[in-house]
Amino acid sequence: MTTTTQPRVARPAPALDVDTLVADASIGIVVCCGSGGVGKTTTAAALALRAAEAGRRVVVLTIDPARRLAQSLGLTELDNTPRPVTDIDASNGGSLHAMMLDMKRTFDEVVITHADPDKAEQILANPFYQAVSSSFAGTQEYMAMEKLGQLKASAGGPDAPWDLIVVDTPPSRSALDFLDAPNRLGSFLDGRFIRLLTAPAKAGGRAGLKVFGVGVQIVTSTMTKVLGGQMLTDVQTFVNALDTMFGGFRERADETYRLLSEEGTAFLVVAAPERDALREASYFVDRLEADGMPLAGLVVNRIGRVEATGLTPSKALAVAEALEDGNGPKSATTAAGLLRLHADLVRTAQRQHELADRFSRAHPGIPVVHVPALGRDVHDLDGLREIGAALAGS
Repeated sequence: MTTTTQPRVARPAPALDVDTLVADASIGIVVCCGSGGVGKTTTAAALALRAAEAGRRVVVLTIDPARRLAQSLGLTELDNTPRPVTDIDASNGGSLHAMMLDMKRTFDEVVITHADPDKAEQILANPFYQAVSSSFAGTQEYMAMEKLGQLKASAGGPDAPWDLIVVDTPPSRSALDFLDAPNRLGSFLDGRFIRLLTAPAKAGGRAGLKVFGVGVQIVTSTMTKVLGGQMLTDVQTFVNALDTMFGGFRERADETYRLLSEEGTAFLVVAAPERDALREASYFVDRLEADGMPLAGLVVNRIGRVEATGLTPSKALAVAEALEDGNGPKSATTAAGLLRLHADLVRTAQRQHELADRFSRAHPGIPVVHVPALGRDVHDLDGLREIGAALAGS
């Protein structure tokens, strides 16, 4: 007896229900993540606005927004302090605050809060600290985690009335940097280089150098030649002054990491309908699932749409060729050009949808929402509302 195998039919990806997500009072943090240039910041702002106008009290933490985004929220500027957005529809009892991460100012706040006044002043004035707090690799991602922890800790207070935090993760070459930054910074602080710099001071100056032997002296002499005497002194002074805070850095990073893995957090992976962006999204989805992070779904942003779905590219091109072959009026040439443009747009949209479908076939069960390309910049609340409606599947 022979058996016939029925061909497998790919099931459509479940729809991502953003309105249900943000209406869930148990959700306190929504993290928008993905590779750079996919529209995470605008997505985060649109989601925050929709949640606020639905009745949630929201603060959105953006990382590197374009100036027009601040203007679209009705603000002249965004800075490290949450500012109220006043022009929203608050009839449902919601509110919206917005802020932009200031990496150095957040680092300064951490130093001032967790160090003695004299030591804090010494750290802030240190040239090496000033360089590290502004440009050290991973500092922006770590400080985003610090600020998230601060916002969560202060939630519900008179000056922090929010019950939902929407986070726009930093633009970086790898979407994984946001999750890896705490461990990377912790490894740096606990690393051999730092221990080598702190060892002589902890052991007591010259006596300490004798204890640690000639090897440390050789390494220190070499670093002096490479870095310069003053630079090495600045580094050692910085490390010794900050030594009492190292444990605090790691503890807070671990606490925020645990916060991100709890059920009250939801990750939204944002991707453009392009091969590289969706490959990065796929990698990030795998990482979130491996780490046990609560993944809500995928947002495919700026995907092509075509209104005249009955006019296929082949039909459009055939008509265009017929118009161009004749000796018709100038309007015929214009019509032919529009038909060719339509064919290009349809082909692009088809390619983008196929890429998105390929992602869903590789990750069945992950909810997906497609946000159509607007064809214009978002410069006001109405534009954010339109994106919010698309996020909700409207």
